[in-house]
Amino acid sequence: MTEFFLIFVVALLFSVVATPVARRLALATGIVDPPSHRKLHQEPTPLLGGAAIYASFIVALLIYGGRAEVRQMIGIVVGATSVSIMGVIDDARGLRPSLKLLGQLLASIVVVVSGLQVHIFHSQVVDVAVTMLWIAVITNALNLLDNMDGLSGGLAAIAAAHFLLLAALNGQFLVGALSAALLGACIGFLRYNFNPASIFRGDTGSLFIGFILASVAIKLRFANTYVVTWMVPPVVLLLPLFDTTLVVVSRLRRGLNPLTTPGKDHLSHRLVALGMTRREAVLVCWLIGSSAGMIAVFLTQSPVAPAYVVAALLLSGGIYAIWWLEHRFIPVRRSS
Repeated sequence: MTEFFLIFVVALLFSVVATPVARRLALATGIVDPPSHRKLHQEPTPLLGGAAIYASFIVALLIYGGRAEVRQMIGIVVGATSVSIMGVIDDARGLRPSLKLLGQLLASIVVVVSGLQVHIFHSQVVDVAVTMLWIAVITNALNLLDNMDGLSGGLAAIAAAHFLLLAALNGQFLVGALSAALLGACIGFLRYNFNPASIFRGDTGSLFIGFILASVAIKLRFANTYVVTWMVPPVVLLLPLFDTTLVVVSRLRRGLNPLTTPGKDHLSHRLVALGMTRREAVLVCWLIGSSAGMIAVFLTQSPVAPAYVVAALLLSGGIYAIWWLEHRFIPVRRSS
């Protein structure tokens, strides 16, 4: 736990210092998100906040003393670095969604080669395919969720905090180190990203954070062998998965491409339409994410039957929420 705390503190302090530097660099190089009628901000906002998160994460990991799992750590970091570089290019020049997806799938292969993958089915091919699909889904979910000041960064910090807690409870040292580094980097960045934001993460940070969270979820193991382990990571990441499902369903119903069509159809936008301020909408999403994390911790201590009951309730509630939100609102197109 001492090592995890040191990693968290180093990442936090470095992020607080590095984010203003990234802001000045973004302004100097013109890597900014300009305002438009489809966006919420009114002034050009720097996009290199993700670079500060990445640097803070890497610097903090230098403290990590575990050597037994160094191969998997390198695989995760290399894969996350590749999608982060792709994010820099997208922020600066723009990339087609198909190219970004291809890059994510190739990066996930690096993780698989390092020896990290899900073990759910009795087929190696199916397990590898599910691993690649999971990484792509979570990476894009965190990217799509980056639609309001502080929203995605806060939810990423909440997810990392719960993965850190689960790692500490189950002796998962690599998961704990990665989660602590990501938690510190995200909290330090939120100092500048919470409404009104002076810097955005951009795809540089969104893709990187999503990739790390997806990989950490796969790596997580439990001391209690009777836990329904496959449920825990999706519950920790419940809100990003719900928001992505909501957006995909909403856009498909309207005959639109879910990945390329911008829209004001995310959960945060709909909460604002209900009368909340943007800050209130973000805080409500944080509360939902925190509640989901606590439920995930409960699942690790629960017998199998109650765990499936909880999962059924969450699934039913999610389906009803999507139905209600779709019939309550007519989404307006805007940038994701």
